[in-house]
Amino acid sequence: MGAYKYERLDKNDAALIILDIQEGLYSLARDYDSVQYRNAIYAHAEIGKIFNLPVVMSTSAETGPNGPLPDEFLELYPTVSVVKRQGEVNAWDNAEFREAVKATGKSQIIIAGIVTDVCTAFAALSLRDAGYSVWANHEASGTTTVDIRENANDRMRDAGVQILSYFAIVCELMRDWRNTPGAAEIFPVLDRYLPSYGMVARGHRAAVQGGVIQPGEAVLP
Repeated sequence: MGAYKYERLDKNDAALIILDIQEGLYSLARDYDSVQYRNAIYAHAEIGKIFNLPVVMSTSAETGPNGPLPDEFLELYPTVSVVKRQGEVNAWDNAEFREAVKATGKSQIIIAGIVTDVCTAFAALSLRDAGYSVWANHEASGTTTVDIRENANDRMRDAGVQILSYFAIVCELMRDWRNTPGAAEIFPVLDRYLPSYGMVARGHRAAVQGGVIQPGEAVLP
């Protein structure tokens, strides 16, 4: 056997954290295009609903300039109580947040937040120190510059945090298109949040339903 052990995300042992993705902090996420990043945070939030994962949501000083979480997040999880931190920069320093994570009963944590180098990194490193396996959705964590993002991701990676894309997280949780959730549940979500892949499905549907082979196509290898 090789020296490397591949730990895969398991939908039965994973929890989702939505950390400080607040309306007032959104403008600090300047390392991604603003439209792209808005899409990414909504995609991250919906992972919990798709795979029926326990969800922990937390804000930092939301009655001040940081603002609240988007209403859409709250509507996705109306029974989840938001951990409203009043001072702790590192969410793990907040006892209510720690208890909420522990109450999920899961050992694998998927996390994203604003900003990457502080909110996401501090919590991810603390979770690793507490014995959790951590997957950081790098597309849904934003910060002020690309350089700062990359350094923060390197710091987390050095501590054993796995830095993944949204699509990689979804595919690891799903594992097989024939599973549930699988193709039937995932394609509509990808059509909203990963349109390049959604259009693959749309194109295939169109070809099957009414496609006509064009001149010259039949002879292609």
